[in-house]
Order: sequence, then C-alpha cells, then structure tokens
Amino acid sequence: MIESFRWYGPNDAVSLRDIRQAGAVNIVSALHHVPNGDVWEIEEIKAHQQLIEAAGLKWGVVESVPVHEDIKQRVGEYQLYINNYKQTLKNLAACGIHTVCYNFMPVLDWTRTHLYKPLADGSTALAFQIDAMRAFDLCVLKRAQAQEEYTLEEISAAENYFETLDAEAVEDLTKSIIAGLPGAEEGYTLDQFNQRIQAYKHLSKDDLHQHLILFLKELVPTLESVDLRMCIHPDDPPHSLFGIPRVVSTAEDLSILFDAVPSLHNGLTFCTGSFGVRADNDLLAMFTKHAARIHFLHFRSTQRDGKGNFYEANHLEGDVDMYAMVKAALSEEAKRKHSGRADWAIPMRPDHGHQMLDDLNKITNPGYSAIGRLRGLAELRGLALAITRIL
Repeated sequence: MIESFRWYGPNDAVSLRDIRQAGAVNIVSALHHVPNGDVWEIEEIKAHQQLIEAAGLKWGVVESVPVHEDIKQRVGEYQLYINNYKQTLKNLAACGIHTVCYNFMPVLDWTRTHLYKPLADGSTALAFQIDAMRAFDLCVLKRAQAQEEYTLEEISAAENYFETLDAEAVEDLTKSIIAGLPGAEEGYTLDQFNQRIQAYKHLSKDDLHQHLILFLKELVPTLESVDLRMCIHPDDPPHSLFGIPRVVSTAEDLSILFDAVPSLHNGLTFCTGSFGVRADNDLLAMFTKHAARIHFLHFRSTQRDGKGNFYEANHLEGDVDMYAMVKAALSEEAKRKHSGRADWAIPMRPDHGHQMLDDLNKITNPGYSAIGRLRGLAELRGLALAITRIL
C-alpha cells in the first residue's frame, strides 16, 4: 500500500515536513480555494504540486473534486458544471495525477455532532450522537418535515437531549453540523441550510441513484481517454440525514452503481469507517466483490453502540476487523501485480486520528491532527508488514 497523508494546503497546521517525518510518501490533497463547479486550471494544479514536491513528497491522490449541487439535483447549470468537471479531470491527468476521490452526499459532506468527545485515556475523538442530530433537526433547524419523519419516542428523546444544552452547546452543535468539516467545501447559515434541504424534497433515492449514474456515464469517456481513476467515497454516516436520501451506503448501493457503469475507471474509495458504521455491511464481502475497482483506501475504525451512535476508535480497535481488511488489500495488490496491472499499489491513508498528546494544545482540523494519524499510520504499517511476511 502506498502510505499517504491528507494535507489541506499551506494553511494546514500539519505541515508537509511533519507528514514526511511520519513516514508517508504520498499526499492526498485538493485545491480547496477553487469554488465548487469551477475548472481547476493547470497553472493552479502545478503550483500546488510544486509545493508538495519541494518537500520531497508526491501529490498522488486528489480528495476531492467537489460535485456541484446542481449536478446532484440535475437542475440549473448542471451541464456546465459537468463540462467543467471533465476539464478539471483532463487538467489533472495532464499534470500526472490519475486518482480522484469524490463523494455524492447531498448538501452536507461527512458529518459529526461532536468534534472532541473525551475518551478514557484523555484523548478526544470525533463522534456522532443520534439524539443530538435529531435535536438539531427538530429544535434548532426546525425543519418542516422533521416531526413527520421521527417516531414519538425519537422526538421525546431528542427534545430531552436539547433541554440539557445551554446556548454555547447549541452553538457548538450547530457549527459542528453545518459550518463544514475539513474537506467539506461549503458551510451554511441556518437559513441557507434549510433552503438547500428543501431543494431535495422532490427527489427520491432512485432519483439520486440515477443522477449519479448519469453523471458518471458522461465522465467515463473522458476518464478512459486520459486514464484517470475516479473513486467514490461512501456516505458518512451511511444513512439518510434531514430526510435526504444517500446512495453510497450499502452493498446494494454499490451493486446498483457498478452494474450501471461497469468501467473500472468508475471506482471506489473503500472507507472502512464509513461502511463500518452499519452493522449490516459485511466489509470483507463488499471489498472482495469490488476489489478490482478499489483505487483508494481509507483505513479507520468506528465503535458503534447499537443505537445509532458511534465514535472514532483507535485504528486497530472498534468494530472493524482491520487485520482482515489489510490482508484483503495486500492480497488484491499481489493479484494485480501478478496480472501486470500498472496500478497494482493502492494508495492508503489513516483517517480521523484522535487528538492526543501535544496536539491537545493545538488548533488543528478536527480529526486531522498529526499525532493521532501518525499513531494510526504506524499501527497500520506494522500490521501490513506482519501480514506480508505470512502471505
């Protein structure tokens, strides 16, 4: 596996020098300053690339080229944005970057209700609490349809939770959900957020599936002509939020997508944490079925409680059988190498480390402090070495 670290650009508290000292060789990054829907020009790509290469590293994976909301809804200027997306892909390939991670989550990117959940060892973790999410929906956002979509028991639990919050806690919860987590290119006010949600009222899960499929069918000729691999990131968390369906959450979702657009350039970012939040997802079976089109790996583990709540566990703990997943990845790499695939080595990054040690006193992107990810990478590296010796 190509050991990688995500870097948010020159303003990231974790520097390229830090990343190199962690032992990673590959950078996962994006042009976060370019507005959603605009073309990434070659000059901008090369400028970012040169910063990375000057530090002795390689920009190997883009995460992400955001998909404009008009494309997801197929409204407004969606065709213009698709054409711009194609041009961005061509420009990335012209600069030697051939792997692009993206997602198709409506309105919100990855979502947590708590950014600094205290753990028993004194570190903190990202967490998702279902009552907090429903309390925000019902009592802060006051979404019109929310009362109809929750049971009386769920509404009561959410209202009870909300009553425990003071003004500062309500503000923190609101910021955590709608201000935009690292990598999410847009944040919203409450009014803007409500408007974005209402724009999806008429769209079913089938509609959203079809919009994703139509988008990819338009991209495939470009992908194949420049030999660029798109790899979709699963929904995080992998279920509907605010009444809006999500379409990359389950094994069935993946089958629908890849049966409709079978080109291997239509690939998957296999995130063990995102898929692992659902107990009904058999991660190893899903990986095995789609192994040939997995172009990027996010290895992290979450701890579920069976009630809809979860937090980010240490990389070798939680509900994910990381031994089985790393072994599956290494076996797939060996299979590809034996068959002569040029892309046999799969980029992998440790994801969502704990805030710990000296990083507890620093301001860093939530989930993306240096030391927690360094621990994760070290654990995964050791696990991979041990497995390689016995394969």
